Amino acid sequence: MSDEHTEAGAAAGAPPLLVSACLRGVPCRFDGRDKASGALAGELAGRRAVAFCPEQAGGLATPRPAAELVGGDGHAVLDGRARVVDTTGADVTEAFVEGARRALAAARQAGCTEAVLMPRSPSCGRGAVYDGEFRGALVPGDGVTAALLERNGIAVRQAPGV
Repeated sequence: MSDEHTEAGAAAGAPPLLVSACLRGVPCRFDGRDKASGALAGELAGRRAVAFCPEQAGGLATPRPAAELVGGDGHAVLDGRARVVDTTGADVTEAFVEGARRALAAARQAGCTEAVLMPRSPSCGRGAVYDGEFRGALVPGDGVTAALLERNGIAVRQAPGV
């Protein structure tokens, strides 16, 4: 799921930003809602935003069962040492990896050098993700998409105020 938005007064030549679609008001989160962020508007001032949901792009439905990283973070998933599992016990690793690949392709196609992503997400989290036990506890690490973007030279940061 991808959509491009240009902020009013976008600076000519400013590289676009890849942005988690839920932060742009797209109801694509696991619970069928969005996480539109007023604080993000300042981050996007003068920049073109490429909204993208890696979980939908990987083939997952909305709404869908919540998922967490089990056995490590997104880097470990990419290295085959961890999995992404949802609350029903289903292994959704392949959908998360495919969504990350598609996010990277969208970022490259648009010329993005940076991404502003949803905190704590098993796809988009940067610096902290849920611990894989569905109890709301955070551990250090990155989501699958954040890890793949970083490995490919795209700077990833969390959205402010979310």
